[in-house]
Amino acid sequence: MAAGAPRVFVSHLSGVPVFDPNGDQVGRVRDLVAMLRVGGRPPRLLGLVVEVLSRRRIFLPMTRVTGIESGQVITTGVVNMRRFEQRPTERLVLGEFLDRRVRLVETGEEVTILDVSVSQLPARRDWEIDKYFVRKGKGGALRRKGETLTVEWSAVSGFSLEEDGQGAESLVATFEQLRPTDVANALHHLSPKRRAEVAAALDDDRLADVLEELPEDDQVEIIGKLQEERAADVLEAMDPDDAADLLSELPEADKERLLTLMRPDDAADVRRLMSYEERTAGGLMTTEPIILRPDATVADALARVRQADLSPALAAQVYVCRSPDETPTGKYLGTVHFQRLLRDPPYALVSSIVDSDLVPLTPDTPLPDVTSYLAAYNLVSVPVVDESGSLLGAVTVDDVLDHLLPEDWRETDLHGGEEIARGR
Repeated sequence: MAAGAPRVFVSHLSGVPVFDPNGDQVGRVRDLVAMLRVGGRPPRLLGLVVEVLSRRRIFLPMTRVTGIESGQVITTGVVNMRRFEQRPTERLVLGEFLDRRVRLVETGEEVTILDVSVSQLPARRDWEIDKYFVRKGKGGALRRKGETLTVEWSAVSGFSLEEDGQGAESLVATFEQLRPTDVANALHHLSPKRRAEVAAALDDDRLADVLEELPEDDQVEIIGKLQEERAADVLEAMDPDDAADLLSELPEADKERLLTLMRPDDAADVRRLMSYEERTAGGLMTTEPIILRPDATVADALARVRQADLSPALAAQVYVCRSPDETPTGKYLGTVHFQRLLRDPPYALVSSIVDSDLVPLTPDTPLPDVTSYLAAYNLVSVPVVDESGSLLGAVTVDDVLDHLLPEDWRETDLHGGEEIARGR
């Protein structure tokens, strides 16, 4: 929902159809999943529970929702068809919020929640609960006669977490305010039991981001304590190069079992990365850079660059290739840097402004040569191309730094992780 659009009441979403970008119906909305937060912040909407045609209920993250309008929900990207399982930190809005008795903060009067409205934050994909539609009275015969009113989420008590609360729920809510690096730092200082509890409570995308920042020993420990299907989901949510690094640390039988549970396309990317030597361009690269066809426009490129889940290094440039536009692609034509996109009109074709002067790397290029290449040309990302001229992926400067720093650099307490883990 774009900024300034009317708010959406959740009762109006129950049962509405969900469509993919091609217009095919995926299923229908059966509930919404929210997470309570500390620090006086409104509950965050994590996603939708969608019942697909087989009557299986799956989880659709709000980051995949591109539109809620005209009695339908439009999604983007691949939908994970694994069965939805509610986590300790999650609340079902229709199932747990509606008809709940709470109190008005100002008067202490008891009211019943009849509906909940959600809104999207400006220029972001995050959604929050912003208002409650409530009825005064104590229920029974009086319930229908009570006054109804719409109040801000902060005007109601009964949906909040105490800062000093116990359990993974409060700790995860506190972690939500931190960057993945800082959460990883705090998680590293927890006991193994507590670490497993918090990891189980984090959603897949968040846990994937945190795992990428943890030392290898912690990664192996956490992934080993997850149920296998969920472990496969988390690996799918990780960057393919990070997932490949983690899987390479597991016993062969465990590695193959998890790869089998992953979606075929994701598993294929990871298997391809694992076939390269670790300290080479092929072993360092990600298989998911921004790829555009020659007939794409500058406007198309900027829309891709604006995606919130891209790292700054990957968003710094787009790679122009002939079809197919997923790695390994058709013929690699060149790179268009973000600054050049800002200088040209939106209707210009990326093929007209492509930079083809720099020679791309080959997958067997050793780490020292990759480092020298990035430094010599002042780049934050560099393409990796095979002998046939197809783009295989891109090496980003952060992946290079991971291999240049001491092996134990992630275990250094840079941001007070131990104090956070101990609740100070």
